[in-house]
Amino acid sequence: MADTSYDLIVLGSGPGGYVAAIRAAQLGLKTAIVERELLGGICLNWGCIPTKALLRSAEIYHYMQHAGAYGLKAAEISADIGAVVKRSRGVAKQLNQGVTHLMKKHKITVHMGEGKLTAPGKLEVKGEKGTETLTAKNIIVATGARARDLPFAPADGKRIWTYRHALVPPEMPKKLLVIGSGAIGIEFASFYKDMGAEVTVVEMLDRLVPVEDADVSAFLEKALKKQGMTIHTGAGVEELKATATGVSAKIKGKDGKVESAEFSHAIVAIGIVPNTENIGLEALGVKTTKGHIDTDAMCRTNVPGLWAIGDVTAPPWLAHKAMHESIIAVEAIAGNHPHAMDVRNIPGCTYCRPQIASVGLTEAKAKELGYEVKAGTFPFIGNGKAIALGEAEGFTKTVFDAKTGELLGAHMIGAEVTELIQGYTIGKTAELVEDDFIGTVFPHPTLSETMHEGVLAAFGRPLHI
Repeated sequence: MADTSYDLIVLGSGPGGYVAAIRAAQLGLKTAIVERELLGGICLNWGCIPTKALLRSAEIYHYMQHAGAYGLKAAEISADIGAVVKRSRGVAKQLNQGVTHLMKKHKITVHMGEGKLTAPGKLEVKGEKGTETLTAKNIIVATGARARDLPFAPADGKRIWTYRHALVPPEMPKKLLVIGSGAIGIEFASFYKDMGAEVTVVEMLDRLVPVEDADVSAFLEKALKKQGMTIHTGAGVEELKATATGVSAKIKGKDGKVESAEFSHAIVAIGIVPNTENIGLEALGVKTTKGHIDTDAMCRTNVPGLWAIGDVTAPPWLAHKAMHESIIAVEAIAGNHPHAMDVRNIPGCTYCRPQIASVGLTEAKAKELGYEVKAGTFPFIGNGKAIALGEAEGFTKTVFDAKTGELLGAHMIGAEVTELIQGYTIGKTAELVEDDFIGTVFPHPTLSETMHEGVLAAFGRPLHI
């Protein structure tokens, strides 16, 4: 019989799960991973990566349509949604195969099937070949989360979609309703708008991307309206019904008036639900909050030997947060002494057009917490590289503690800011102060110079505005 006893079992193979397994193997732990669907989890197969592949196609299509702005000519431009989706699925498949290779490389045993905790240190796996019981001193739960449905209008995959349906659309929407303006909702709104759909976004709170700095939200709304989107903030969808030919909706505006509208399709992006059902948490007495597993700073649950990471735990629900938590948990399991994660140093990225990236406190939150702040904003129009790229839309904003010079937060909107934000993230993690940023040499001409100027602006000394 096959050996079913391990040092560590990881339940779930998303970014947190597979990284945990790899690090455990590197540390010499005999490791197994349990997955019910596809290695790589939602992120690689149905989330982060395939959406970026779609957005890349839309970005190129946008540039093709505006070739004249670059002194170029392009004729008979068209988009094939089927081919775009096929490319996206190919990217996901390639990465899935990559994770499979990594499991083999690190000699990690993969058990495909539904996993359920039956006792401390025991996990039952139901697969195609039957049921087997695995044992380990330590188990990490990394089961992730799924899209939340509207209670009165569950997704049907035909007219009412979650992100998963939107990744493989049965047809190109003509008139699309997007409910929710977090990262997922606004990315799909951006993708389908650039691909030619008429897009309406409804956000319950008073501004788009409400977790971002208010200045970023205001700039994004203006940019999306300029692109032709219809934006409703402080609004809600009170009724949503799929028909044979489309979707009918009743939208309550911030003025309290309810208006009826017709769409070809709707995407529901109102949050997530943790995958904690039917995995045995109740029987073990695992503590949860609103379905999400409670953990300490080292990712331990209240049950000895049971750990949890990623979207199944507390926010922010980001793949890179899950990956970092996986390292913390495995290092602790191995007897090392990892540093706890400071959530204020976790960057967030939204890949709409224009892109958004941020780390740390917003200006409003910093003031709410009692900081005396120095904030500065530098517009992309003052950056030579941005102008040369034809991407002068956006800005970089920094928020500093006026007393200590500590960087409290950085907020960016514009071209490639999702690649730039890590500079500020490293600075925050290393606890750099304003003089460190000001004294750093930034290469010219680059978009990264906006980061330097954003710091200078906070201290009243920008050079190019």
